[in-house]
Amino acid sequence: MLVVFNSSPLIFLAKLRLLDVFLSEYQYDFYAPRAVFDEIEAKEDEASQYIKQIVADKKLAVRATNLTFLANSLGDRLGKGEAEAISLGTELKTDIIILDDFAARKEALRLGLNVKGTLAVIKKLHQDAKANIDSKDDLYERLRKINFRVKRSLFDQIFL
Repeated sequence: MLVVFNSSPLIFLAKLRLLDVFLSEYQYDFYAPRAVFDEIEAKEDEASQYIKQIVADKKLAVRATNLTFLANSLGDRLGKGEAEAISLGTELKTDIIILDDFAARKEALRLGLNVKGTLAVIKKLHQDAKANIDSKDDLYERLRKINFRVKRSLFDQIFL
């Protein structure tokens, strides 16, 4: 299975210390486009260091998209990382693209990609007993502390 990430899910999962769990526990091929890695590399915080180490450990491959026309076209409406993630997902015929941004998700769905977000990854880890969520309320508070924005009603809907 092929999975392409955008930057925000990588960063949020890294901050929650769930990224390495996800990448290690599933026998998928994980990719991030060059623009996404450049965005992450530009920051000098703990999450970016964590992600850089995951790339160095070859758990996440950084790859440029060859569909530059599509990336440039999407770049008129989306950020560079999101545009390249969608382009790379299209190019690789990815099984899953992990995006949180609403506009990017809408474009990816329009192009026929299977879209998941950070919360779907967390839910899968929990359902597969790879990550323990003791309390829905605690998880919601952890997400708020790392500036993950989600309405409580949507969060509750996902984590029934």
